Amino acid sequence: MKNEKTLIVISVISVILLFALGAYYYKNLSNFTQSTSKETLLIKPYSFKIGSDDAKVKLVEFFDPACGTCAQFYPFVKEIMKKHPEQIQLILRYAPFHENSDEVVKIIEASREQNLYLETLEFFFATQRYWINNHVVDKQAVWKLLENFWIDVSKLKADVQSEKITHLIKEDLEDAKALHVNKTPSYFVNGRALEKFGYQELVDLIEEELKK
Repeated sequence: MKNEKTLIVISVISVILLFALGAYYYKNLSNFTQSTSKETLLIKPYSFKIGSDDAKVKLVEFFDPACGTCAQFYPFVKEIMKKHPEQIQLILRYAPFHENSDEVVKIIEASREQNLYLETLEFFFATQRYWINNHVVDKQAVWKLLENFWIDVSKLKADVQSEKITHLIKEDLEDAKALHVNKTPSYFVNGRALEKFGYQELVDLIEEELKK
């Protein structure tokens, strides 16, 4: 009888241990899956990146080239990166929420074929007042303005027709929706969303991650 009781106790303990180990494994697997899933939503192989792949901080920005705040924050982000060379990588994602803004995104993306991505992006940020009217992108004004820019416009007009670019924009917008991005610019620092928008808040979040 004593041996039977001992066997029962051992069996109960074994079941409890197995349950605890199973719960621990499931919890960690769930956390890993969620983390991997979020990372997949944040960073795509095609995304334009500025900075080292070995950087400690991955700064993901969803932006709209027709967004005035995006244009204002762009120099601030560059300054933050300048203060921490090789420690921050900026990953640019598209969220063209303004009407016709996807046309500008297509041009920026197509400019990669001429190795003028950053130049084109900065050109549009600097000239927003000439091609935006009441928050709507004037597509004719955009192309007219490009005649004054050092880019092959004929090639650009052909390259923007790429279905790859159309699919890329669609995927960025789907990821933005899944991440609850509904305004631009929206920032994520090592996967952490910038909850309260502001320059100092962004600096603080980046500094926090750099210290880890």
